[in-house]
Amino acid sequence: MAAISVTLSDEQMRKLEQTAQRLNLSVEDLVLFSIDDLLSRPDEAFLQAAESVLHKNAELYRRLA
Repeated sequence: MAAISVTLSDEQMRKLEQTAQRLNLSVEDLVLFSIDDLLSRPDEAFLQAAESVLHKNAELYRRLA
């Protein structure tokens, strides 16, 4: 397992602690969940390509429905 060290401003740390407390999580768990969420999102290029294909073929999909 890898470790990472990140420097945060006092304001960033305060907001992170407040958010973790509001969600009843440790700061570490909040950060890990946030990273997992970010990494599990589809790539923006894929989303744009999918939207383009859906828009391009909208009439065809409408006729087939």
